[in-house]
Amino acid sequence: MAGVSMRNLLEAGAHFGHQTRYWNPKMRQYIFGARNDIHIINLELTVPAVTEACNYVSSLAAKKNKILFVGTKRNAGKVVKAQAERCGQPYVDNRWLGGMLTNYKTIRQSIRKLRELETQSEDGTFAKLTKKEALTRQRQLDKLETGLGGIKDMEGLPDAMFVVDVDHERIAVTEANKLGIPVIGIVDTNSDPSGVDYVIPGNDDAIRSISLFVEAMADSILEAQPDAPVSAEDFSEGGDASEAEANAGEASVAPQAGEATVLGVTHEDADASAALEMSSANTPDATEASADLIDEAGSGKSVEAGSEENDEPNTAAE
Repeated sequence: MAGVSMRNLLEAGAHFGHQTRYWNPKMRQYIFGARNDIHIINLELTVPAVTEACNYVSSLAAKKNKILFVGTKRNAGKVVKAQAERCGQPYVDNRWLGGMLTNYKTIRQSIRKLRELETQSEDGTFAKLTKKEALTRQRQLDKLETGLGGIKDMEGLPDAMFVVDVDHERIAVTEANKLGIPVIGIVDTNSDPSGVDYVIPGNDDAIRSISLFVEAMADSILEAQPDAPVSAEDFSEGGDASEAEANAGEASVAPQAGEATVLGVTHEDADASAALEMSSANTPDATEASADLIDEAGSGKSVEAGSEENDEPNTAAE
């Protein structure tokens, strides 16, 4: 069964939350502590949350149900599109159109128009039109493809929705809640987990973290499907199957040179001084924080993520 390990999460920087001043109190139970005014997410809760979510999407995929992947912000769009296409699921990677679920009848009409324009483009109809008319239809086709291309084969409402950054996609979450569609979401320390049925506490801004979570969902879907699964490595790098299997058998992979510094820049809205401080710390401090997390998170030691820790970072995380 697909999933993620504690080491995978640490290497991807999934434990770095937002600055403490931006935290959402509803995420208190998922916060382990703070370091350099950055909240640290308790990965002891993230690992089982990812496993539960993967098991759920696997059960849906086994029944040939549809899971809609949603990630429209800059850091998530390309990953969401690539992984959704890899596992054959619908996706929204550009912009969420209001009513995409609650007003699906109208959306279906737009999809029908998109298919008509695609047919005209392929059968040479555009070539028979005047240059101006052909250009107008081509622009209309491009616009519809950008907005609806990922869901044109969905054929009805999805059975579940996987969201990257539930705050950024709040309209999508609200529409799914109104229709009773289960929501799986990556929820950061600044986000409101309300309306999310399967909360995955983790960094929803770092590209490596997003990729790790989205690939885990795609792998779970592929494993549950009757055809032979395609690994994320095969899809993205084109490596041969034997090499992919050998790499998959390894317990962990050491980060490449320069990757440790990526962990210091965790969010786009992070304070510049905090980002520079964590980047300058480089590998030693990042490793120390990770080691402390592994050693102390499992001991039942927790940190109150209230207003006091904003003034003084927790020593356990140091």
